[in-house]
Amino acid sequence: MKSKRVNILNIPIDDIDTHELLERLKIGGVVFTPNVDHLVKLQKNSEFYQAYQEADYRVCDSQLIMFASRFLGQPLREKISGSDLFPAFYQRYGNDESVKMFLLGGLEGVAQKASNNINTKVGRNMVVDTYCPPFGFEQDPAQCQKIIEIINASGANVLAIGVGAPKQETWICQHRAKMTNIKTFLAIGATLDFEAGTLKRAPAWMSSAGLEWLYRLIKEPGRLWKRYLVEDTSFFMLILRQKFNLDHKQNFLGKKSMLESSPVGRE
Repeated sequence: MKSKRVNILNIPIDDIDTHELLERLKIGGVVFTPNVDHLVKLQKNSEFYQAYQEADYRVCDSQLIMFASRFLGQPLREKISGSDLFPAFYQRYGNDESVKMFLLGGLEGVAQKASNNINTKVGRNMVVDTYCPPFGFEQDPAQCQKIIEIINASGANVLAIGVGAPKQETWICQHRAKMTNIKTFLAIGATLDFEAGTLKRAPAWMSSAGLEWLYRLIKEPGRLWKRYLVEDTSFFMLILRQKFNLDHKQNFLGKKSMLESSPVGRE
């Protein structure tokens, strides 16, 4: 059964709560967690957009998107960030011996540390293996094949990948058919760092106020200043355009929107 979907900038986002999503993941699925940065990139990046069509679930990973959905008159029920969904998933299935996870991503040692922490919390070896891919791995067919072989040999049926967007989403799209045992794909960004304890999450009050981006900017200014202060600021203009029905003619670059005629744009 499909959940109700809310259209935000021509991307349908599932209006679903965490409990319902976890129940549905009993049978597997591909889960992406759109945030402001995703929605801006999706207006311009056709490969990223095509990868999004592979997702079974697209759940809101931003309080700003929650605010935008209310402004647009189609409020989403719940913010489900990857960093909330992932621990909820392993806690929900921690006692289910049939659920085995593989962690892909992070700097050297991060995924292994996250694995140790998760397995300690659930009291079993739920994470069966990890891999830290080298920089640029997604452009190296031999490296991609090596990763696929490691995943297939691990016996895992859940892949949690945290290598950043749009890399993680496009990699899933390109290679999911070769990972024959994987039923559930979770694209979770920086969550592996949170689980390993190498990065701290924003305080709850900042997240609720839509200021998690500011917390991350303060923590990683060199890496994130351009994303948050330059690239993603167009989000607010795009939302205004949607509110006043201007998107059907041009996107914010003044060009014909590549999303205008897509099936997703009409959901």
